[in-house]
Amino acid sequence: MSETAAVPVAVCQFAPVADRADNLERIARLTADAAGRGAKVIVFPEYSSYFVDPMDATLAENAEGLDGDFVTTLTAVAAEYGVVLVAGLAERASDGERVRNTVVAVRGDGILATYRKQHLYDAFGQTESDWVEPGDLGDAAAFDVGGLRFGLMTCYDLRFPEVSRTLVDAGADVLVVPAEWVRGPLKEHQWTTLLAARAIENTAYVVAADHPAPIGVGHSQIIDPQGVVIAGVGTAEGIAVSAVERAAIERVRAVNPSLRVRRYAVVPR
Repeated sequence: MSETAAVPVAVCQFAPVADRADNLERIARLTADAAGRGAKVIVFPEYSSYFVDPMDATLAENAEGLDGDFVTTLTAVAAEYGVVLVAGLAERASDGERVRNTVVAVRGDGILATYRKQHLYDAFGQTESDWVEPGDLGDAAAFDVGGLRFGLMTCYDLRFPEVSRTLVDAGADVLVVPAEWVRGPLKEHQWTTLLAARAIENTAYVVAADHPAPIGVGHSQIIDPQGVVIAGVGTAEGIAVSAVERAAIERVRAVNPSLRVRRYAVVPR
């Protein structure tokens, strides 16, 4: 990839429902729109395959394997438009009663990366762990497009800077954050602040796709390595497109070499 090359990316802010077929139809239409605007990597929210609020037993009833209809269709859509798609799904878990909150990145020839949410949303009066099995700690989930590395994390992981730092240590240039950031007092402020913080502290791009209001806060964003929002959506459904560039990362890291001079590493516990 040349110094001036760029990868156009999109965030698609939409509200998944308790209907798997409807969600896939929406994803296909949004992909067509985003690809038509030049996007090569298109990011959808957490729980794009199936979502019910409040969570109940139907979540596990509608969970799928990575060889199921959701990933198979996602791969076919990616092939049709020549793009990489990133989306969250309810994946079958080991006990049959809970699910894995999983993010997959696919292109036309199959799965590029899989990430299972490590930090579950047991906060602000909610207990995601009642319905979701936490992901194992291990290798960073990442994939490469156009000479840039994209690292995967999910929603509540945003509150734990160690997750993004682990991705950057694995070479990530772009932090991809599918989310369902639940509305509440100060939650919009916390969402936008934490997105910018993860970009600034890692001198990396952040590409985050949320659910719209009234359940999510919306404000899906593409943020540059200095924490500046270069494209975004408001609180309704919509698409934002911008380019992520190797040259921009290199310029910021030359001026602010914080990753190189830091004196601590991340150790799992």
